[in-house]
Amino acid sequence: MSQADLAVVETAAVRPNPLWSLGLLRSELVTTFRRWRTLALLGVLAAVPILVGVSVRIETRGGGQVGRGGGGEGPAFIAQVTNNGLFLVFTALAATLPFFLPMAVGVVAGDAVAGEADAGTLRYLLVAPAGRTRLLLAKYATTMAFCLVATLVVAASALAVGALLFPLGDLTTISGTRISFADGLGRALLIALVVALSLAGIAALGLFVSTLTNSGIAAMATTVGLLITVQILDQIPQLHALQPYFFSHYWLSFADLMRDPVYWDDLAKNLELQALYTAVFGSAAWARFTTRDITA
Repeated sequence: MSQADLAVVETAAVRPNPLWSLGLLRSELVTTFRRWRTLALLGVLAAVPILVGVSVRIETRGGGQVGRGGGGEGPAFIAQVTNNGLFLVFTALAATLPFFLPMAVGVVAGDAVAGEADAGTLRYLLVAPAGRTRLLLAKYATTMAFCLVATLVVAASALAVGALLFPLGDLTTISGTRISFADGLGRALLIALVVALSLAGIAALGLFVSTLTNSGIAAMATTVGLLITVQILDQIPQLHALQPYFFSHYWLSFADLMRDPVYWDDLAKNLELQALYTAVFGSAAWARFTTRDITA
């Protein structure tokens, strides 16, 4: 056993397992959010609302009309941005959810285990008494923390840009009723939480893929490739019978939180679907990770 292995064992031996688990999770969170790749992903996500807000501002200054979404392209929030900057939060989340947010999550999830193996640090982590199951749970918890942070970064950036470029105040829901700005802000926060939970399925899928290979790049590319494939399949009319089972099918149901009263049917289906994907691919990741030979 190398000196590095002995150091890890000696450090872990003086810690109870629960404390080691908390320390492991804290270490994973710090490591993930200190990576330049993670910061770059968050920077790109923060830039999307800026681009959308500036584009809408330029178009309206030129006397143009901001079009309404339709034809299955998602909730038509962008037409309301000029009247109330809070709608930029909903617009930005609708713009980033189909690809940018899940792609960022796919990169983080795909690198979770495979990246450690690629760097040669995975076997050192497993020397400690946390065990493979706790390590895998810490990896998934870290990925879900990234989902939440990434979603909040988009929402916060959009709120700041919306407040800077457009008026704020009471807003009109999709149903045509008026609600206060405070109520709208609360719904924006709830929508951000729902969007973060909507990424649980792709996070579990990415983690499973990450346990299948020792190459972080291969795991990330495979996860993002699966994301793109599912998104394409979800747009083919002939596959309508299968589409309700795709993890991305109900992503844009968060728009129902802007109705009065709120429509809960598709929101519930979305969360149930994410729970199903998490259970299936989380179990598959656990079965693979706890039985594989760790050589790196």
